[in-house]
Amino acid sequence: MDQPTVGILHPGSMGAAVAACAATNAAAVLWCETGRSTASAARAARFGLTPVAELAELLDRSDIVISLCPPAAAEDVARDVAAHHFAGVYVEANAINPERAQRIAALLEPAATIVDGGVVGSPPAGGKTPTLYLSGPAAATARIEALFAGTAVRTAMLGTAVGKASALKVSYAAFQKTSRVLVALAIGMAREHGVDQELIEVASKRTDSYLSEPQYVAKTAARAWRWAPELEEAADALAAVGLPPEMLRAAASTLARWHEVKDDAELTLTDALDRLAQP
Repeated sequence: MDQPTVGILHPGSMGAAVAACAATNAAAVLWCETGRSTASAARAARFGLTPVAELAELLDRSDIVISLCPPAAAEDVARDVAAHHFAGVYVEANAINPERAQRIAALLEPAATIVDGGVVGSPPAGGKTPTLYLSGPAAATARIEALFAGTAVRTAMLGTAVGKASALKVSYAAFQKTSRVLVALAIGMAREHGVDQELIEVASKRTDSYLSEPQYVAKTAARAWRWAPELEEAADALAAVGLPPEMLRAAASTLARWHEVKDDAELTLTDALDRLAQP
């Protein structure tokens, strides 16, 4: 198969590094310099990307376009592409929810072929090897897999339905990002009372990820009647030292959905998740 020409929208820290990996198996990787910052230009130059003046030129020349931009801009970028009737493969690789990914597909189809993508991991530079999860038409996902073959970007297929890759990305982000914010709140609260080093010492005795222990969800549900008030107390403690309490109040509200299964030792993961999904 001939090497494709690839367009990247837009070369941020992730986009530029991913585009540089794509360049391994591409005839050229283009980016549009109109309206972009000097930082974007410097990044694109560092990664060896080819500048073009206008979006229309990028779309006319590209067989594959990869959209990696701030999530809020994803639909605006797709609308700009749709206005030019792009007819290649469009990789929607932003951190957006599945419904937005499907809306973007509807904007661009049938002229373009949509591949839903989600990058999990750090930008592929300095030894980092993120995974680009893909879902969409088999022939198109195979082209993206070939584009990144032998590079620092690993690919993994999730089937043909647009939305699956986005769902995996935002599911993981929900845990990973929120857990970092919880760390900030916990250490912030402890610091206000002069016990932050002791808190870190307590935590250092357990280093694995709760996300890898789904069986614990049922135990959480059974203890929700006790944990929710405890989190309300913690939220009050945050508020008392000027830290935002809303996240812990929301967690307490979530736990309230399990109040009817107080101390139920027979509860299964399936039961717990079913109850969580039923207000």
